[in-house]
Amino acid sequence: MVFEDNSLFWCPFSYMFVAEFDLLINQIFMQQVIKLDILAIVAHPDDAELCSGGTLIKMCRMGKKVGIVDLTKGDLGSRGTPDIRMQEAAAASRIMGLAARENLGYRDGFFRNDEAHQMGVIRMIRRFQPEIVIANSLADRHPDHARAAQLVKESAFYSGLRMIQTEWDGHAQKEWRPKKIFHFIQDQYLEPDFVVDISETFADKERAMRAYGTQFFNPDDTSDQPVTHISSQHFWDFMEARARTMGHKIGVTFGEGFQSESMLKVDDLMDQV
Repeated sequence: MVFEDNSLFWCPFSYMFVAEFDLLINQIFMQQVIKLDILAIVAHPDDAELCSGGTLIKMCRMGKKVGIVDLTKGDLGSRGTPDIRMQEAAAASRIMGLAARENLGYRDGFFRNDEAHQMGVIRMIRRFQPEIVIANSLADRHPDHARAAQLVKESAFYSGLRMIQTEWDGHAQKEWRPKKIFHFIQDQYLEPDFVVDISETFADKERAMRAYGTQFFNPDDTSDQPVTHISSQHFWDFMEARARTMGHKIGVTFGEGFQSESMLKVDDLMDQV
């Protein structure tokens, strides 16, 4: 769903707040292409916030148009419900300043890197026409993450082939291939190819993560929901330690690391100092 002037909506498979229905219709059906600079396409709601939230917030503050497409609603999560996860994602999107967020509604744990799933991702890439796509880690403890990374990687390539035909709202879409795909680093440590300084946005990243009240550590939580790997104080401390580790690599307080399977171009060495 496209977010205009912080007026968000709510409907199945999209993240929205309450607004006038006629405005909803205009935003959904009158725009076939919503050009974004950066689009994160990730397995679960909260993946992007946890591993690239500081970077996405920073890019939004720099005036870039940023969006997220979640492949699933996190149906297999031990805490919360899919509907609650959608509401939490909407709140996090508002904190981050996203221009758009969508959910493809794929089966959590059972989506596959096949033609049917690729076509859904291709439609989103062609709809938003991002210059950069951010995806899940290439290897991680959760099998969904690496599978999502490969699904997005292959879909991004096929999205640039004009012989693959797709439609959005009954209109033919034009082929589009992002210029770069970057993979953030998740639970399993991987050596980054580059690190983004998120020292100034780390606090807002934490706010966006706190929006997922059912998922991450909350000292005020009195529910009887089970304690999971990511809902513990230990994991919250680990998240901060990882950001400090990445920041240390580039001489700043907090950072987020990314991997790139293609070589990064440098025009001016002085940009590195």
